[in-house]
Amino acid sequence: MENLKTIVDYGTLGILLIMSILVVGYAIERWFFFRALDLRKYCTKNAIERDASKNLTLISLIGSNAPYVGLLGTVGGIMVVFYDIGISGGALDTSKVIVGLALALKVTAAGLLVAIPSTMIYGAFLRKVDLVVSEWEDERA
Repeated sequence: MENLKTIVDYGTLGILLIMSILVVGYAIERWFFFRALDLRKYCTKNAIERDASKNLTLISLIGSNAPYVGLLGTVGGIMVVFYDIGISGGALDTSKVIVGLALALKVTAAGLLVAIPSTMIYGAFLRKVDLVVSEWEDERA
């Protein structure tokens, strides 16, 4: 069961770290894209929408799924705590149980720390896409 505790801690937090790195990377890429965007090179609305919304789906998916990854880690951590209680015959020190549960909940917090900024970044870039398309339409009118 010690292996499960290691997998829960490092595996789940590692997945969340990878997810957060991806969000930061794609957010930086999108920021540079919008800074250098030249609306005159686009002939159709679909072309600009396609280019402007590139990589936003991944940011959205990470924002919506990071809490579930955190929850999965929390459930695994709680399973480890219950296993330890069962092995000890129920005579486990309550402070160890509370510490174990607190450590299990850290993964949920980490999931939320990835999800909330990801969702905010996605919303901000989605608004930027709407503004860019609107500007393009105004130039064509």
